Amino acid sequence: MAEGCKRKRIVTVLKLDFLEQSGHETETPEERFILAHDSRRRVIVRILSLMICGLVLLVLSHCTTVVGNTYGVAEDKRSAGTILSDEEVKLTIEKRLAAESATDFLDISTFCYSGHVYLVGEYGTGEERTKALDIARRAPGVKSVTTYLLPKGEKGACGRAEDVKIAGELRVKLIGDKDIHSTNIDDKVVHCHVVLLGIVGSKEEIAKAVAHSKGVAGVRDVTTYLKVAD
Repeated sequence: MAEGCKRKRIVTVLKLDFLEQSGHETETPEERFILAHDSRRRVIVRILSLMICGLVLLVLSHCTTVVGNTYGVAEDKRSAGTILSDEEVKLTIEKRLAAESATDFLDISTFCYSGHVYLVGEYGTGEERTKALDIARRAPGVKSVTTYLLPKGEKGACGRAEDVKIAGELRVKLIGDKDIHSTNIDDKVVHCHVVLLGIVGSKEEIAKAVAHSKGVAGVRDVTTYLKVAD
């Protein structure tokens, strides 16, 4: 029975990792709690994913027939050490937010690139916003914290269904553009406002990502924190 529970937990972690990377919300507070507390296993999952992507890229490099658009496989501009460090920072913040409350910070997503942290999402009260910012600033390895946080229940705000729809359509556009390494770009939709984050290879990629975002029906605004790799 113990082995069965362990297997179920691993499957849940893999599912949550996929949901998070694809911009979808987790289904239950319990799943979000597991997401925040299984830090070691999730880091291993990410490393294994990069290794698998690398093998796929190696195989594709020897193929003479191109099927569809092969885009941005394992093209992260950060070193492996920096990626691992950023994951540790991100998961530390997520764990501490979850420890504060099982529900207060469910709508805040954490991103980290070379030690620079971004908190994106919704907050319920000014106190919650201040607390989230303080937790992020106190995490080891954090160089700076930038927030894009909108109040919950704002008049005229989009619902979650609209946000999910926009996120899905945007991801399709990014994946379909062969000039963009879309695996380097994270996106979060809040109240129909698109937020782009990550480290890319050129200013042209940033311009294209912004253009794709503005081209999705229902988008009210686009904010980009994309940066060009040094």
